[in-house]
Amino acid sequence: MEEQSEHIEHLTAGFSEGRRKDREEYKSLWRDVAHNIDALAVDTRLRFDRVADRLQELGDRIGRYAEESCEADRRLGSALKQSINISGNASNPWSRRWANSLCSAVN
Repeated sequence: MEEQSEHIEHLTAGFSEGRRKDREEYKSLWRDVAHNIDALAVDTRLRFDRVADRLQELGDRIGRYAEESCEADRRLGSALKQSINISGNASNPWSRRWANSLCSAVN
């Protein structure tokens, strides 16, 4: 009976040791996974920040282009008005009608 008891204790100790090793291995694996998740989160945050910076730069550039385009439109409109005023004084009614339609489109 004592021999059986010792055998059972030996088996139980072996199971306990195996479970302890498994727990240590799981903890180690979880630490590795957690570390990888943290590294990925940091990398993702940096990428989002870079994308946000690029989008801000793009928005600024588009704003500048829009301002330049509006200014070019104003200059073109002014030049057209000046040109139309000169050609609009002609006696041809089609010239006056064309000049008036362009002036209204520019305004």
